[in-house]
Amino acid sequence: MADDEVMTSKPGGADRSHETHKTPGVPKAPEIPKASEMPDLPDSRGAGSRWLRPLVITGLVLAALNLRPAVTSLSPLLKEVRTGLGMSGGVAGLLTSVPALCFALFGFAAPRLARRWGPGTVVCAGMAAVAAGLILRPFAGGTPVFLTASALALAGIAVSNVLMPVIVKRYFPDRVGPMTGVYSMALAAGTALAAAATVPMTQALGGSWRVGLGMWAVLAVLAVLPWTAIARDGRRRNAAEAATGTATGTAAGGPAAGAARDEAARAPITRSATAWAMAIFFGLQATGAYITMGWMPQIFRDAGMSASTSGVLLAVIMLVSVPLSFVLPRIAARLRRQSPLAVLLGLFGLTGYAGLYLAPAAGAWAWALLIGLSNCAFPLALTMIGMRARSGAGVIRLSAFAQSTGYLIAIPGPLLVGVLYQHSGGWGQPIALMAALMVPQIFAGILAGRDRVIEDEV
Repeated sequence: MADDEVMTSKPGGADRSHETHKTPGVPKAPEIPKASEMPDLPDSRGAGSRWLRPLVITGLVLAALNLRPAVTSLSPLLKEVRTGLGMSGGVAGLLTSVPALCFALFGFAAPRLARRWGPGTVVCAGMAAVAAGLILRPFAGGTPVFLTASALALAGIAVSNVLMPVIVKRYFPDRVGPMTGVYSMALAAGTALAAAATVPMTQALGGSWRVGLGMWAVLAVLAVLPWTAIARDGRRRNAAEAATGTATGTAAGGPAAGAARDEAARAPITRSATAWAMAIFFGLQATGAYITMGWMPQIFRDAGMSASTSGVLLAVIMLVSVPLSFVLPRIAARLRRQSPLAVLLGLFGLTGYAGLYLAPAAGAWAWALLIGLSNCAFPLALTMIGMRARSGAGVIRLSAFAQSTGYLIAIPGPLLVGVLYQHSGGWGQPIALMAALMVPQIFAGILAGRDRVIEDEV
């Protein structure tokens, strides 16, 4: 961050930042080290690490490609899955809420797992869980087994969701915006690819929904490979840091600075208004995203469109965010306040849902475009998480709190849409709900986008 680069110097060019001026009887306040000096942010640009950054970039891209196909490959085939497993509308609504539930529950565990095993190892295990869940899901003979296999895959996605900003902060502390853009773009690409390709590939492979869902396990298996090497490097770094922890702590500001950091780390993050704003903003954008991924193809199918066209429209919604997910974090990282971006994306959503309410079929492509623009609130939220904390430890806390609490907020949304649809017999009330949720999302985005960090608030 720019603030990390400020030095105190005297006229004449000599750096005197190390000098102190003591006033009798007044204790000197502990100096808080810069984020670049924190021991939990090792520099990966040193000797022997030329291969590491490209490997981490590859791992980030492959992991991001796997963070949504478990969900978006299901929604175009939801009607076939419901028929094959004998699901009711209410259970199908519950199924669309399972991702948010798993992301919330397992996301809370991510910081503890990362402290114990290291972020790279946890992401590696997460990708293995995604692969296992997607392999097992096609063999489900009933709804309980299908939900269990889905939950396994979603658990792996959950911990990886939380730790992606941490990996970026750890290995690319000087490139948070651009690297967030890289994996956000890959995430959007994986989302769109699964939405658009699942139905055509299912038909090409014989028409079975089981084959259509199971084929995405191949991509998850590929993601495990680079993370195995990244996890090994992370364990080596953690061991080296543990062996030199005392010296590092002294270099980073001494016992007084360490005590100040420990006090900040122990303070409840719930004291931070920015953390709550981030959680609410994240939760409301996740609500809209999972309603979109779970129900949008059904909305278009009920408006008279084919399953294939409905899947392509969902892909359009996701594809819009591919280039913007790369550009938006770069723009956001250069701004002191990201509030105007949150407002703009919310207005796109309001317009898109209004059009979907009034003319779902006639303007389907325009509404898909506008809703896709609105869904770019996700990469914006990820970027703000990396900017609202000074240190890697702070990013872990904020990421876990904002994402896990946010996904708890998102759980009722898809389920409520299914209930409203079943009881009203149409999509008017569910779409009105989607539009109404954009208003508090805008206000939460305004608060989350302020130029503040959680360490100052707790």
